[in-house]
Amino acid sequence: MTMLPTGRLRLTRVDADATVRIELHGDLDHESAGALLDAVDGVLAEAVGPRELHLGCADLAAVDSSGLSTLLMIRRLTDAADVRLRLGERPVRLDRMLRVTGTLDHLTAPEAGGRSGSSSEQSPSAASEESIPAHSSSPDTSS
Repeated sequence: MTMLPTGRLRLTRVDADATVRIELHGDLDHESAGALLDAVDGVLAEAVGPRELHLGCADLAAVDSSGLSTLLMIRRLTDAADVRLRLGERPVRLDRMLRVTGTLDHLTAPEAGGRSGSSSEQSPSAASEESIPAHSSSPDTSS
């Protein structure tokens, strides 16, 4: 796996069948939230988009209010695109933040978002993988 150091947040994309997984490494904050939103916009804009978008949060260090706002925006975008959103491997501190803000059920509800049917999570070894630049090319839209 190759990741390019691009600041406080690194994103790694893994494609498998109809699922795209974006692994988050570092802080999701006001400086980096736009980069994640840009990456998700790019995934959803593809001609043959995914049925599921997994955000791998195991290496997520911190999330501020801009990061939370971005996760909520991603939820709206995936719902509009009929793509199921999954927040996987959530650290305890992220779950705590989502509980305190009342957003845990909204962001993790299994029945919300996504097309009919299910798909199983694919092994990264059978998938294509790439690093995603974590610099936002657009103004910060997470406010």
